Amino acid sequence: MVTLQEKESTISNSEWEVMRIIWTLEPVSSTKVIQELQAKKNWSESTIKTLLRRLVKKNLLEPSKGGRHFVYSSKINQTQVMTEAAEELLNRMCDMHKGEVLLQLLANSPISKSDLEKIKQEVTVKEKSAPDMVPCNCLPDKEHVC
Repeated sequence: MVTLQEKESTISNSEWEVMRIIWTLEPVSSTKVIQELQAKKNWSESTIKTLLRRLVKKNLLEPSKGGRHFVYSSKINQTQVMTEAAEELLNRMCDMHKGEVLLQLLANSPISKSDLEKIKQEVTVKEKSAPDMVPCNCLPDKEHVC
């Protein structure tokens, strides 16, 4: 599997919806993708087929012929793509405030006990080298508190 950055593609909000179905059910027929998205989003069949074609063109989906229908598999890893999207968003923010944002995301997100244990372990490791305060990076060559 490759990353989204290696594909040099972006995924639109509608394409994310398609990819979520693919990642959940893959390999999955076009018929099943259409059925699931029509139930979830009430989109037309032609809209869904267009989104599938775009994702194939972006080299994010691998189509194969399965009888009368295409069967789709992802060419990109779901967790990696989600991480890249989150990092892209965080990179637009002030470094000083990223901790607060991550805390809010943690508070507002459903998280399993096993993932919480992994978070605790990562915090323990990160704590050893964490600065007392993360500096603002909004202005170049300036010490600033925003």
